[in-house]
Amino acid sequence: MSRRPGRTRLLLAAAAAVSAFATTPIWADAMKPLAYPDTRRGTVVEDHFGEKIADPYRWLENDVRSDKEVAAWVERENAVTRAYLDTLPQRGWFAARIRELIDYERFGLPVKAAGRYFYTRNSGLQNQAQLFVRDGLNGTPRLLLDPNSWAKDGATALDAWEPSDDGRHLLYSVQDGGSDWRVIKVLDVKTGQPLADEVKWAKFTGIAWVGNDGFLYSRFPEPEQGTAFQGRNYDHKVYYHKVGTPQSADQLVLETPDQREMNHTAEVTPDGRYAVITSSTGTDNRQQVRVIDLSRRKTDGWKIRMLVAEPKDDWKLVASTGTNLWFVTNQNAPRYRLVVADMAAAQPQFRQVVAERGDLLERATIIGNQLVLNYLKDAASHAEIVSLDGKKVRTLTLGELGTASGFDGKPGDPETFYTYSSFNQPAAIYRMDIATGKSEPFAKPALKFDPAKYAIEQRFYASKDGTKVPMFVVRNKAASQAGKALPTLLYGYGGFDVSLTPGYSAARMAWLEAGGAFAMANLRGGGEYGKEWHDGGRLANKQNVFDDFIAAGEYLIAQGITPKGGLAVQGGSNGGLLIGAVVNQRPDLFAAANAQVGVMDMLRFDRFTAGRYWVDDYGYPEKEADFRVLRKYSPYHNIRAGVDYPAVLVTTADTDDRVVPGHSFKYTAALQAAKVGDKPHLIRIETRAGHGSGKPTDKVIEESSDILAFLARWSGLQTPAQ
Repeated sequence: MSRRPGRTRLLLAAAAAVSAFATTPIWADAMKPLAYPDTRRGTVVEDHFGEKIADPYRWLENDVRSDKEVAAWVERENAVTRAYLDTLPQRGWFAARIRELIDYERFGLPVKAAGRYFYTRNSGLQNQAQLFVRDGLNGTPRLLLDPNSWAKDGATALDAWEPSDDGRHLLYSVQDGGSDWRVIKVLDVKTGQPLADEVKWAKFTGIAWVGNDGFLYSRFPEPEQGTAFQGRNYDHKVYYHKVGTPQSADQLVLETPDQREMNHTAEVTPDGRYAVITSSTGTDNRQQVRVIDLSRRKTDGWKIRMLVAEPKDDWKLVASTGTNLWFVTNQNAPRYRLVVADMAAAQPQFRQVVAERGDLLERATIIGNQLVLNYLKDAASHAEIVSLDGKKVRTLTLGELGTASGFDGKPGDPETFYTYSSFNQPAAIYRMDIATGKSEPFAKPALKFDPAKYAIEQRFYASKDGTKVPMFVVRNKAASQAGKALPTLLYGYGGFDVSLTPGYSAARMAWLEAGGAFAMANLRGGGEYGKEWHDGGRLANKQNVFDDFIAAGEYLIAQGITPKGGLAVQGGSNGGLLIGAVVNQRPDLFAAANAQVGVMDMLRFDRFTAGRYWVDDYGYPEKEADFRVLRKYSPYHNIRAGVDYPAVLVTTADTDDRVVPGHSFKYTAALQAAKVGDKPHLIRIETRAGHGSGKPTDKVIEESSDILAFLARWSGLQTPAQ
């Protein structure tokens, strides 16, 4: 498995540029409406199952890098937004405080290979984390990779990385400008010098060593000129690259030409015995599973054996022991169980080792001769150790409401590392002796705030249909005890089987320090309670997600946690769709909203890059039944002219090739053109940034301070400097 380090500014924003495009002063008086740049309306009208639907801003789907009209629109919009944001008195305080709160030494989980320990470290304000190695646990750290030297703007990042078993080489992938495309390279660990190897056009890939002289990866064909950042991706294939050879010599391991939409991810078991390839057509956790016995590669080559032919269930590889392959699966177990199959059998059958429980089994690892099981209970982590026959050995003591991750290693290892974090606790890393279960700190951050000042609660509220939905609420203890209503930032996602769990954010801590409250709702559509929770918020059930979020906001006001007129909301990607939809449906409920890199046109989402995968959660726009559902909540198509909207800040990036920025461009243009009140409805378009991962620290600070200042201004949050 590949290791990934922890991971969100504006260059065009000169206030002087505004006068060239606006006809009246911009926010000279805080209550006068903004003058937005003129946006050309096209004449596109299409028939969808008998309904004529206009798409006047279709031209904004064009690539900003190649279309001059779109680029000019971006520049005008950024200029207006920048001029407005620079007037906000809260912005300077947030920028300074977020910079202070993020300026602490941060480590990634160590990975051991042949006595060497590899890990990432950011000294505090570095744009990208560096990769270090130690010879022995207490050896002197030696810098191996410094992504900060790769690009002047800090926007080229180290993505996944993996040392070879003998510790001689490091396999790593490079991400540029936030794009999903990756370049894979190899480093000589002893000299610190990169080899000539370079693999291009890798995407949605794992990187997995086969022995010590080659690796498996997945890639698409090289895209046609001008289509790399918007064209749909088909024909994903798995290749083997032998170190020291050109990419043109790579061996094709798996392709499915009769199923061009399939994606394939290759992993190698920690003991190196088996390669396991999982294949799926969308975002649903339903895969085929193929296995290659690497111990027989010299005689059998890349002989593939189908283990699971029907893609009906989720199969998460754990490890292999001898000829046994271990998986965590939701086959006949919506909240997952642990099974094992003997690959020596002519027809391998899965045998249950740990049965499904009430809590969600997220993952398992084999360390030493024991299993570490990671569970999720009401969106908070707990873990336990069991023997290989499933008998409980001990429960690991973690914090009450937090997130634990890691526990990687191999059968026979005496140790493992894990990280624990919460809303008031940046990630700390611990080393655990697997035999005794004793943990000791490997790296704990020095804090620049007092975590004891903040109370973390978990509450359960009723959604529209009566379903109980969990929500974390974080507030200053004194304010909580006094029953004081605080301007509140409510965050949600609700989709793709993704679980939102407690974690630290310098931006959120700055919001809390400014006197606000933070809430995170675990909406249906996520994975917090397994398959039934996911199914409850997708396809025809997608409205449940919006109802859950609206009910969360109503609850916060009814309980006196936030005052009426003090609720700010935020979500990204699928969560950006969430914000767009709920603002349309309940504009009266929210004071301010931030929709980040959102999916805003639900009738065309599947026509760009990775969008075709999302039909598992959203449905097919070309199928009438699905279209009827999508049409009802699509943010772009349901803006309500004549109704007062909250203040809205849309944020996206020019090189987002996951959710292409055209979604946000079109939605913003429609919002600005509609008569939806005098509060600002703006878009902030980042340059040389993508969907979020790999964003340099400077850009994270700049963007976060812009967003929080905007939300604070309209929710009534007064920063200490005011």
